[in-house]
Amino acid sequence: MNWLVLYARSRQVPLSAAVVATVALSVWALVDGAPDGSDDLGTTAFVLAANVLAAIVGLGGQDAVLDRTAAIRWAPRRAAHVLLIGAAAGAVLLAVQAAGPHLAGASVVVRDSAGLAGLAALGAACWGTTYGWTLPTGWLAFTLLVPPIGGTPGRVAMWLNQPAGTTASTATASALFLVGTTLYAFAGPRR
Repeated sequence: MNWLVLYARSRQVPLSAAVVATVALSVWALVDGAPDGSDDLGTTAFVLAANVLAAIVGLGGQDAVLDRTAAIRWAPRRAAHVLLIGAAAGAVLLAVQAAGPHLAGASVVVRDSAGLAGLAALGAACWGTTYGWTLPTGWLAFTLLVPPIGGTPGRVAMWLNQPAGTTASTATASALFLVGTTLYAFAGPRR
């Protein structure tokens, strides 16, 4: 067995992949998409958050002390793990859209999946994988339940629900991805 297979098994990647596939099949079977061809940003954010949340469990290993004392460089592996979480969450939704309902454009899917993956990494670095779900879930709930806020602060706070090409929301998602990935890559998950 090589290190990649062992890493995937220790990070529960098969279980996370099964949950992501279940979410994808549910979306394909149950969601009609926007009837007028416009973007359904709320459903898009919800599906991407579900996909990212399924993978948060893999941001921490079975033994935090063993991870910290291993004689390998963890930073590149951790950064790649966060990148793959965001890429898989977005790719699955784009594949579902290719075969079924249209929810949002590719730029919105990429933006939202990157921002949510960064939030998941930030949550894992701050509170560990046990409570790493709190940031993506909290931001999603804020976005879906709070009435729209106007101006640039609203576009920053509601970045998950903004249309494609909104500079403030793209910058917010990018910043969340970079900060979360960097902090998680160098600090690792909190014990």
